[in-house]
Amino acid sequence: MLFQCLNKKKSIDKHLMKIKKELMEKSKHNVIQSMPPLQTWEQNMIDSIVNVTNKLNVNNVTRTAAYLNFYIRYPGIHWSLLGHMVSRNGGWHMTDLKGDLLTRLLSEKEQKNYFLFLERGNCLIFQDIFPQFLLYHHSLRMKRNLFYLLPYLNVSTFMETIWNHYWENRNHYLLAIATVINEQNYLEKHVIQNHHFQKTVLNTIGFKLYDFLRFNHIIFPYVENGTKPTLIGATLQHFASLHERIMLGKRLYSLLFHQENVLQGVLRWAKKNKHTGSRADYWMHLFHHVKESLPGSAYKRRTKKCELKKGEPRIYSPQLKFAWKNIKHDDAESKDWFYDWKVTDYLKEETFSGGDIYEDYCKTLEKIELAIIAKKAIFLRKE
Repeated sequence: MLFQCLNKKKSIDKHLMKIKKELMEKSKHNVIQSMPPLQTWEQNMIDSIVNVTNKLNVNNVTRTAAYLNFYIRYPGIHWSLLGHMVSRNGGWHMTDLKGDLLTRLLSEKEQKNYFLFLERGNCLIFQDIFPQFLLYHHSLRMKRNLFYLLPYLNVSTFMETIWNHYWENRNHYLLAIATVINEQNYLEKHVIQNHHFQKTVLNTIGFKLYDFLRFNHIIFPYVENGTKPTLIGATLQHFASLHERIMLGKRLYSLLFHQENVLQGVLRWAKKNKHTGSRADYWMHLFHHVKESLPGSAYKRRTKKCELKKGEPRIYSPQLKFAWKNIKHDDAESKDWFYDWKVTDYLKEETFSGGDIYEDYCKTLEKIELAIIAKKAIFLRKE
């Protein structure tokens, strides 16, 4: 076993040096090159990829399903399952904004702004990564490397290098972590650094409350023995930090793919439970997609250690289709984010421990309930 691990590390180090060398050259000569005209069959393929991507890029539910379907067909593309699970969490965060808890802490304007922020990021990541997956599908179908077409899909030169490497070596880990790096840099450029989202979301008191309450949990439900899903995951404490988001992606990858029982348990759960955006998808005992509390009733604590107190209604967690309408997005600017080869340092394989998130997650729910009660008390004193 130790011998296998050492061989794997040597293999990754060898491939990593080759990737780093090529990207160093690209970052030295970061010049926009003119792209030659495409042959008819190439243009038809590009058009088909764009059309399929647009058809699936309707909302969080359609994107999340597309990632899982692709992974089931091509299990070597690890990011597709990772992306599916993270996208599920994105959907849950979107519907939380219309659920029992956050509607009592955030104004309607804040709810809408935060949804548009989450939705824009979810949409743009899909718009960037799914064409890459489809080009991989066509490369396999035609039994030839077609990744020279990535620039015509506005994909970073960083990923062109990575896909070319993957085509030769089939290193699943390097492709997955490179995709994490790419998508988070893409998100940074088009969403996090966007002046509108800086003003309406990232620099608001309400968003800072997210970090304070540690509500940015990414959870992976999984089933081992046919019982209630177990939760594993990690917490993102500084959403606006590119470094923190990349490191979170690496931790989540490690949790998902370094233990076979977890991987199979997550996959088993994901296949069995269709994503709707409601947290009732994984915990029906605590959440429900239909509101069970009486209209206008004052909120009082309902949970303790992720169990309902006796006689209390479940927490309302709506399905996405009832919480938010579909949004038509503008295309993202096509300028490449890649300029510094040092991002390859993130490709080094690291060992992460932990993953036990159950207790933290339960405490977060209780903190939010206390914040709701405290806000109501302050409001009543002012009256």
